[in-house]
Amino acid sequence: MSYRLVLTVLGDDRPGLVGELASVISAHHGNWLQSSMAQLAGKFAGIVEVSVSGDHLDGLTQALSKLTTLKVTVESTEVRKSALARRRLKLSLVGHDRIGIVREVSQVLARFSVNVENLSTRTASAPMSAELLFHAEAELTADKALDVGTLIAELERISADLMVDIALDESIRRH
Repeated sequence: MSYRLVLTVLGDDRPGLVGELASVISAHHGNWLQSSMAQLAGKFAGIVEVSVSGDHLDGLTQALSKLTTLKVTVESTEVRKSALARRRLKLSLVGHDRIGIVREVSQVLARFSVNVENLSTRTASAPMSAELLFHAEAELTADKALDVGTLIAELERISADLMVDIALDESIRRH
């Protein structure tokens, strides 16, 4: 039997951390499937999906727990086949940075039963001023019956309150 593991990884940032993690995974016959990693405030943080056979599951889990340079949390997961039949959307947002943007957009998405599969955010200085802009890109899934027009109208309503530009488009899954 094969297992899918989701690893959350955190440690003090320094060169070689990804290599150490990859070495432990491959030494225990794990297959690195996908990941998202970043340096945040001097820390290395990441999420990694790994597949491993049942014969090597305990060995891999134990080896990951013994890493001294990284704190690794391991969660088992099942692949949901129903997710393949869902509508895929892409959301882009840019506006003046302020508290509450992610909260308000995510509340609208939740009311429409839209799932956030991938979210990437950053702040950057505006090109012609010193003002800080907030940027967000999200990959979303929703039921095929979702009324996208109503969702867009609600996002446009809150975009005026938040003073941000929000775009929502149908998306094709990358793989």
